[in-house]
Amino acid sequence: MTTFSSHNRSDIINHFKQGKLDVLVIGGGITGAGIALDSVTRGLETGVVEMQDFAAGTSSRSTKLVHGGLRYLQQFQIKIVAEVGKERAIVYENGPHVTTPEWMMLPFHKGGTFGPFTTNIGLRVYDFLAGVKKSERRKMFSPQEALQKEPLIQEKGLKGAGYYVEYKTDDARLTIEVMKKAVEKGAHALNYSKAVDLLYNQSGKVCGAKIKDEITGETYDVYAKKVISASGIWLDDLREKDGSKQGKKLHLTKGIHLVFSKNAFPLEQAIYFDTPDGRMIFAIPRGNKTYVGTTDTYYEGDRFAPKPTIEDRDYILKSIDYMFPSMNIKAGDIESSWAGVRALFSEGDGEKPGEISRKDEIFISDSGLLSIAGGKLTGYRKMAEDAVDTVVKQLREEEEILYSTSNTKNLPISGGDVGGSKGFEQFKKDQLDRARSLEIPEETAEKLINMYGGNVGLLFEIYLNHKEEAEQEGIDPFVLAELIYGMEYELVYKPVDFFVRRTGALFFDIDWVKDNKTDVTNYMAKSLKWNEAKKNQYDEELENALKTAQVDQLD
Repeated sequence: MTTFSSHNRSDIINHFKQGKLDVLVIGGGITGAGIALDSVTRGLETGVVEMQDFAAGTSSRSTKLVHGGLRYLQQFQIKIVAEVGKERAIVYENGPHVTTPEWMMLPFHKGGTFGPFTTNIGLRVYDFLAGVKKSERRKMFSPQEALQKEPLIQEKGLKGAGYYVEYKTDDARLTIEVMKKAVEKGAHALNYSKAVDLLYNQSGKVCGAKIKDEITGETYDVYAKKVISASGIWLDDLREKDGSKQGKKLHLTKGIHLVFSKNAFPLEQAIYFDTPDGRMIFAIPRGNKTYVGTTDTYYEGDRFAPKPTIEDRDYILKSIDYMFPSMNIKAGDIESSWAGVRALFSEGDGEKPGEISRKDEIFISDSGLLSIAGGKLTGYRKMAEDAVDTVVKQLREEEEILYSTSNTKNLPISGGDVGGSKGFEQFKKDQLDRARSLEIPEETAEKLINMYGGNVGLLFEIYLNHKEEAEQEGIDPFVLAELIYGMEYELVYKPVDFFVRRTGALFFDIDWVKDNKTDVTNYMAKSLKWNEAKKNQYDEELENALKTAQVDQLD
């Protein structure tokens, strides 16, 4: 059984040192996770290394939507809309706990980008291209109907609204669930493992990578027949090492999101709206919060810790003021925020960030290094299929080995084994009954079921088995259950892994982070046997993440 426990990191490293892989994937975001799952389920011996934590880059900093790319229709990118639109339903059915349908309203105002006629036609084409099921096809609203759905929107000049379905997700959890499924199927994956160099054979072909364990500082070699770089915004660093950085250029663009409590911004209905400068922005209710984003600006700063600037913040606040004028939202109402950097490829330098294609592309260098770039969260499974198809074709030509075609289309991800979206409703009911019998509060049980899906039974078990320990340690028993699960089954090694990417709490429940950070850090230090220096280092990392998330502390 392939493990995914932080207590067994050395076992994963030993496996990397001893064997030769068919495929080594560099990058543990959604693209790398998708490639690992597609690759291992076709019978390829697969490994993944990620220099930070899984999903620490762009894959935990998106708008958290598995969406069909309505705005690509505006740019006549028909193929992207058709492909990505169809993928939404696949992603949803394979992991209904981590992706949920969300009706989105697109209001149109006098002088705005969208009008009733063009929106109606656009959404009809969208429904057709994306193969949208009957119950989720677009509706058109009069101004009165639109205001009834969301009274907060700008009434002046309102001409009506389009109403259509998008899918809401937790991008980091989607990534980790895909990675866990790959590991369950036999892939070996490790975070905090940086590819510092590529290895070449006598013919000058890539045959692996030199990996540095960012926890211990040890370096070791990992050999593989094929190396795929899915390193996102770091893609050109490896292409440079490989001497293959030519042709299309990598452009980095930054997007930021702001989070408000429902009290400050009581939005009931997800809204997709255009701003006075023509950019499109989402405002989305999520639990007892509302979040708004995104911006789209060229970025040249720190790739590890991008943060919102005062300009970014004010741009979003102005946009909110434009669409929701009665709200009178101020900077002081912001609870938390996040900034993400996207990697987009383009021929030239003159394009606006919003105009650069989001299409994924595969580059094969003379040395055989495969680099995959661009793309969207929604299309991760299809991107992975394309990348592994390329590898399989090469192996057939070079070694006459035949591998199957992709079989991830109907493969539930970890936690998704609940009988699809229909089965998930019954699963939820059964688990809530079970939680009642275990005297677990309904609100807590519901949160855990929605977060962990089919794996929630394990969480309940851990909770029961560690209740007494939680009492002795003075730690909330449900926090402890999630933490132990994270360390044992999701390779959580640092407090930031737990608070930012496994629970999403830094963005959507920042007070919970503040309340539990000391208990969590102390328990992890004891469990993972950190020395004092390590504990202080990881503690500081979390404090920095908290500071970055709080926009009132912007420089």
